[in-house]
Amino acid sequence: MAMRKGEKEDKKGKKESEVTKAVKSVIYGMAAHGMVSYALKTRMHLENLFMLITMGDMLGLPILPPYYTLRLLPYAVPHIKTWKRTLLRERDVTDLIVG
Repeated sequence: MAMRKGEKEDKKGKKESEVTKAVKSVIYGMAAHGMVSYALKTRMHLENLFMLITMGDMLGLPILPPYYTLRLLPYAVPHIKTWKRTLLRERDVTDLIVG
């Protein structure tokens, strides 16, 4: 069962692409991972704040008048379930250490 020339080149190209992918991921980890994770964490906090301001009535904190809340409702509805879950989950001391 001899391999044809094309099959050898495919395996070689696959191996080179795996090495290239590994090098790219290492460079990303060294250069940008910290910035990306900080940006995602900041976005999460801002989205939680937005949801608290707009949907605070659900928790008994009426911050915005109902008119503005109803205007923003279509943007907030897809995120209500996950927001309530993250806001009302039990917290532990280790959450403060990790976060």
